[in-house]
Amino acid sequence: MPVEIGQTVPDFSATATGDTTITLSELRGQQVVVYFYPKASTPGCTTQGGDFRDRMAAFEAANTVILGVSRDGLRAQENFKTKQAFNFDLISDKDESLCTLFDVIKLKKMYGKEHLGIERSTFLIDTDGKLAKEWRGVKVPGHVDEVLAASEELNASH
Repeated sequence: MPVEIGQTVPDFSATATGDTTITLSELRGQQVVVYFYPKASTPGCTTQGGDFRDRMAAFEAANTVILGVSRDGLRAQENFKTKQAFNFDLISDKDESLCTLFDVIKLKKMYGKEHLGIERSTFLIDTDGKLAKEWRGVKVPGHVDEVLAASEELNASH
């Protein structure tokens, strides 16, 4: 069952950049943005990650941690993070456990062929670990501003 708005997100631990393991329950007391992107180092994903990077101070001011997730291996994630100077961790979800938890694997079409891939999606988790807001089928332009506004609003209400 995928997580729904208002539900507590089941605790997870995931391998991330910087040789770290991210455990959701250890982030309680902070808001968490988990954003899923199709593939490291591709144009849309680079732009989206850059938008989060460039607004990091505002997210921190809103007590919000950013986590990027894709099915790429850890080496690809490390290279992507380093090359783009991302100031947040990227999670390698090769086993698709997080993708399944948030139900982001969808049938997609590329060049007339169907394949299963990550639908660009973002989730905002509140300080108590509950899913506060979700964006699915995300278009990159302007998206990070929307997420930031929601993060600031949620932070102000807590």
